[in-house]
Amino acid sequence: MKKHTFYSEMAYIIGLLMLAFGTALMSRGGFGVSMVVAPAYVLHLKLSCYFSFFSFGFAEYLLQAVILTIMMLILKRVRVIYFLTFITTIIYGALLDLAMIISPQIASDRYALRIGVYMTGIMLCTAAISLLFKTYLPPAAYEVFVKNVSQKLKISIFAFKTGFDISFCVLSAALSLLFFGKIQGVGIGTAICALIYGALIALFTRLLEHFFTFENAFNFKIFKESEGK
Repeated sequence: MKKHTFYSEMAYIIGLLMLAFGTALMSRGGFGVSMVVAPAYVLHLKLSCYFSFFSFGFAEYLLQAVILTIMMLILKRVRVIYFLTFITTIIYGALLDLAMIISPQIASDRYALRIGVYMTGIMLCTAAISLLFKTYLPPAAYEVFVKNVSQKLKISIFAFKTGFDISFCVLSAALSLLFFGKIQGVGIGTAICALIYGALIALFTRLLEHFFTFENAFNFKIFKESEGK
């Protein structure tokens, strides 16, 4: 079967859009956001009560900056590409805030609709991450962390991703209990995501590689610095 060309720059744009709107849909579903963004969501729920500017997107800026710092300490190197990654974080955060504004609230008693919206969000997010792994442009800090640290530790990227997600799920629950004295912003959907995200990303990656050949439309050398060396 002849494969179609998919430009990596387009994968970057589509991936960020899908990730932001997928996250917003999961939030609207009300079963708990994905484990990776759950800590930022819990921080947003708590601190937005005191600071109006502390949006979901702003919380993501803050947490991803911490993730990038930890990654550089583990890798024992600092590169320009890692700071460019933070630009992606800002773009993603802005798209996330926009998606939260335009996505509709769903009545809590409409369970079938909530489940459908939530599952759509999961599929969008995992497909988006698969796309972002196919671009040389800097993805969000979470993906950069998983890609680089898994290479450093010589662990399968999909196995490392699952472990990373479960760790964030536990962190989210701990923050929720600390802030609210109960589980809030984290739900059964968060736990399910922690178990299936890695497998879904692997599935979407195989599908993308089956149907598409990824090529670069442009030659931005600054983004092509090797991260695995």
